[in-house]
Amino acid sequence: MSTLIDGTSMLPFMRTLYWLILAWWVVWAGLALATRARAVLVFLVVAGGLWAAVGWPLTRTFWFIPFLLVPVVFLPSMVRIITEYQRGVLFRFGRQAGVLAPGLNVVFPFGIDQVRKIDLRTFTIDVPRQEVITRDNVPIQVDAVVYFNVFDPVAAVVKVADYVSSTTLLGQTVLRSVLGQHDLDDMLTKRAELNAVLQRLLDEATDPWGIKVTAVEIKAVELPESMKRAMAKQAEAERERRAKVITAEGELQASEKLALAAKVIASQPAAIQLRYLQTLTEIAAEHNSTILFPLPMEFFRIFSSRSSPADAAESTPPRPAD
Repeated sequence: MSTLIDGTSMLPFMRTLYWLILAWWVVWAGLALATRARAVLVFLVVAGGLWAAVGWPLTRTFWFIPFLLVPVVFLPSMVRIITEYQRGVLFRFGRQAGVLAPGLNVVFPFGIDQVRKIDLRTFTIDVPRQEVITRDNVPIQVDAVVYFNVFDPVAAVVKVADYVSSTTLLGQTVLRSVLGQHDLDDMLTKRAELNAVLQRLLDEATDPWGIKVTAVEIKAVELPESMKRAMAKQAEAERERRAKVITAEGELQASEKLALAAKVIASQPAAIQLRYLQTLTEIAAEHNSTILFPLPMEFFRIFSSRSSPADAAESTPPRPAD
């Protein structure tokens, strides 16, 4: 088979493919221009010019068919698509060359450019349960949740090998060191303050990595069974103390009111009669068959004051004779 193509049969078809592939080069150059990839644009213009110069003579031979595969194969490999929640860190010949924005991007082929995609969404890591000795020597087990996101994609790639694993391990270390400096009562009652301290320390430590720690939440504090029983006894004793204090305060207030009522009744003797009648009303409301009717002591004093003179004389002893 001859390498030359008959001019009346295949040559027009080859020339048509030539112009189509050349237009394909122009489209990719336009993409590079739209994405402001100047170096890639220069590369496409130069490579497209060389392909056009070499390809035009080959349109007369069958060697043009494999030559067509060159742009068809490597041009699509220059595309990098970055989603909205990602950023692409671009490395050219191993050196950091920039950050790719979301959308379609054109880079150098053949491994010249390498793109590392970084997720900017908020990550949630569960810090494994840690055994902590508090300042008052109480062994407890604590686990927490850390929320963070990447604010500097370049630092997250260049400064640390695995920012997720490093943040997790750092969270464990900070959790144990901070909680070991506080008492058990502080962990149980001041959890919000401890969360703020943990968040601040983690954020300061991960800031060189391009990591922003937004929140740290202590999920649970697990106590030993002996400590739980001791705390239950303490709470029970505290409630008993409060109950006794409340009872004593009630008795004190009742005694003060009774003393005040006694003063009022002493100033108005008729008030005691009204109190007797009110007591009878309360007893009758219970439908009892026995009713006690108290008599005032003044009633008996009337009889003692009206005793006869003979009784008084008899009760008086005789005087001795002179």
